[in-house]
Amino acid sequence: MFVDTHAHIYTEEFSSDLDIVLTHAKEIGITKIFMPNIDSTTISSMLSLAEKYTFCHPMIGLHPCHVNEKYKEELKIVEKYLSAIDFSAIGEVGIDLFWDKTYISEQENAFRYQIALARDNDLPFVIHSRDSLDITIKIVEEMQDGRLSGIFHCFGGSLAQANKIIDLGFMLGIGGVLTYKNSGLDKVITNVPLSSLVLETDSPYLSPVPHRGKRNEPGYIIKVAEKLSEIKNLPLSEIAMRTKSNAQKIFKNIQF
Repeated sequence: MFVDTHAHIYTEEFSSDLDIVLTHAKEIGITKIFMPNIDSTTISSMLSLAEKYTFCHPMIGLHPCHVNEKYKEELKIVEKYLSAIDFSAIGEVGIDLFWDKTYISEQENAFRYQIALARDNDLPFVIHSRDSLDITIKIVEEMQDGRLSGIFHCFGGSLAQANKIIDLGFMLGIGGVLTYKNSGLDKVITNVPLSSLVLETDSPYLSPVPHRGKRNEPGYIIKVAEKLSEIKNLPLSEIAMRTKSNAQKIFKNIQF
């Protein structure tokens, strides 16, 4: 029924109750969870989780917040795993200008490199664009040759930015921020076609109302879906069906 296209459920925040969390996810109708990687230290735990819970699918990539002077070594590790294991996508990749701008050049280089990896391996990629949406859109525009597809994760931009992303053939990842009263995202999403939206949680971060401020988990995707149902004036079942169909279009190498 529901697909969580973005959840870091392999992190230590879930070390004590992962079974309970995933049981709850299944109970509310989640059929797939896609897990973006962070860096080389998280690959092992992510792959172990995917082996145990076969409806959880790993991505491979280097998160922009973990790009530093040794990023080329990290990218070699990404390539090593990519050559040995089937992944659902490259991710999460991109540029983050919220926390630290020290490695902006390295972030851009790593982003471009990983876009090329996605293209050359016929995989989608999942984009992190915190405080960098215009830059990330521009880079994707420059590199789009008709073979690139993916998701702009945790979209929080303007309608003009949304339309640029859609024109590039990408989906918008919509999560807990949609439920935040003062985010303004609801007004943007009102004017975005449902055919360009996928659901996500970004667990353990960005919990939707009424769980805001607490650890997020895949089961809370229902709150995002309910808000989207309200905005689009459509039954929850149709929101589930159509956003799942959108996810299938992105993650083409995964059997749904």
